[in-house]
Amino acid sequence: MSESKDAAAKSLPLFYHEPEAVNPERHAGKAVVQSGDMSFAANAIVIPLMAAEMPAAMRSYPIVFSGPDFMPVAILGIKQGENLFVDNYGKWAEPHYIPAYVRRYPFILAGDDNAERLTLCVDKPRLVEASAEKDETAKPLFDNGEKTEIIDSALSFCEQYQGMYRKTREIMNVIAGTDLLVERNSKITLGDGKSFNISGFHLIDEARLQSMEDDAFLALRKADALATIYCHLASMNSWTSLLHQASLRA
Repeated sequence: MSESKDAAAKSLPLFYHEPEAVNPERHAGKAVVQSGDMSFAANAIVIPLMAAEMPAAMRSYPIVFSGPDFMPVAILGIKQGENLFVDNYGKWAEPHYIPAYVRRYPFILAGDDNAERLTLCVDKPRLVEASAEKDETAKPLFDNGEKTEIIDSALSFCEQYQGMYRKTREIMNVIAGTDLLVERNSKITLGDGKSFNISGFHLIDEARLQSMEDDAFLALRKADALATIYCHLASMNSWTSLLHQASLRA
C-alpha cells in the first residue's frame, strides 16, 4: 500500500475502511446486513461517547476524556485490541449500554462540519448483494431506484448523532477552558495478578471542581457542562464493571 493510502486509512474514523456516498446508481442491488453482529467493534478498547449518552453509559464503563479536543470516550478494554464487551460471536454483553457510535455503523455523515448539508455514506466492505431470495437480515438500500426505509432511518440517526456531537464539542470547549482536566494513568490488576497500564487520558479533578469560584461554576451550569462532569465522576465506579468483564473473559 502506498504512503498516501496509509495516511488516508489512518485519518478515517474508527471502524470505517472505505466510506462512499450513498447513491441509487452505485448501490442498486446492494444491501446492508443487520444481523446484530458487532464483531467489527471487537478490537476497540475505547469508543467515542456523546454527552447525551453519558447518563446511560456511566453505569457500564469508565468514561474519560481523550485527544486534543478532550472528547469523552468509554473504556471497554485493558489490553490493546480487546473489547471486553463483545464476545466471539459478535454479541454485545448484556445489559450494558451500546454506544451510539457503534449503532451508527456502517453509516456516517461526511463533509465539512460547517456545511449546511452533509452526505450520507456507507462503509463499502459492509455491503452485500441484495439476494433474490428473502433474507430478513439483508436490507436493500434501494428498491427500483427509490430509497428504502433503511436509508431514511440511517439518515435520521446520523443527523441526530451529528447534533449530539456538536453539542458535546461545545461542552468540552467550555470544560477545557478551565483547569479541571488533569492527565492520569491507571494500573489495572486482575485476579490472576496480571497488571495492565492505561495511560494518555484526562479526568476531572474533583478537588478543583469543589474549590471553583462561584462565577466559574455558574458558567459551567449555563453551558450544560455539569451533567457531563458529574456523569464522568460517577463512571469512575464502573472500573469494577471493566474488571468483572475481564474476569469473565479470563
